[in-house]
Amino acid sequence: MTHATAQEWQIDAVDVPAYLAALGVEPASPSLDLLEHLHRAHVSTFPFSNVEVLLGEHPGVEPATVFDQVVVRRRGGYCFEHSQLFSAALQTLGFTVRRALGRVRSLQSARTHMTVLVDLDGARYLCDPGFGFSITGPIALDDGARRVEGDRTFSVGRVPDEGWPLFSLNRDGEMEHVLDESTVHPADVRMGHLMTSTGEDSVFRQHLMVMRHTPQGHVTVTEGGVTVRWPGQRRSHEELGVDRVVGLVRELDVRVSDAEAEELARIVAGLRSRPGAVTLHRRHPGPRRRAHSAAQSEE
Repeated sequence: MTHATAQEWQIDAVDVPAYLAALGVEPASPSLDLLEHLHRAHVSTFPFSNVEVLLGEHPGVEPATVFDQVVVRRRGGYCFEHSQLFSAALQTLGFTVRRALGRVRSLQSARTHMTVLVDLDGARYLCDPGFGFSITGPIALDDGARRVEGDRTFSVGRVPDEGWPLFSLNRDGEMEHVLDESTVHPADVRMGHLMTSTGEDSVFRQHLMVMRHTPQGHVTVTEGGVTVRWPGQRRSHEELGVDRVVGLVRELDVRVSDAEAEELARIVAGLRSRPGAVTLHRRHPGPRRRAHSAAQSEE
């Protein structure tokens, strides 16, 4: 089996001290405690966001570009940015890391989700820093492994397959995504990003999705409004006007200029006015679900 190298992933293009400073984390020797701390700090600091895609300005997913987008310019990103940044930092700190690609919600969907696998003390852990409302720390990549976060229970399950061993990450019994351990190269990431950022049917071009774990709970902003979830409590959803939606995007620390905010408001208004437009805080069963499954899985 040929593994992609640290040089191939250009981890030197990531300023890890600056990344750690943004998280407020001191460098230390690899340990499960450090991995837990880094994962939670990452998802609490850097928002999940498709604003760059909606604005038509996405600069690509080369490591230097990812660092500039997420850490320097604070624009947020989705899995390809978050997982590359997180894995580069882990490798620089001395962790043994593999990148993995997965299929969201369905075994028949494209491999457009990126996660990070970490080998530590004889065990392999799944980290998922780029999935909007996913785990906030590592979970063992073992059939039956569980992680409880407040009122949410995550579990890992083996999925029968004739090729690579498949594992699914499940939330409260429902599959979030399925991944395999085949080798991933940067070209695979570029192809997945091309599909999600420019594909005509990509959910990232059809909806606004900005999310972050905050001290007040997990916050999701879409073109329709805001959903807040507190551990152990019912979620709340509020429909909002366009200007307030854009304001909340900024409050979640997706930094846009005033001119960009005006353009985003115009885009959000267009998304809201589309025939058959739906908000993403509900799950839609039946035939309509296929069109929205990627967006739903981020919540």
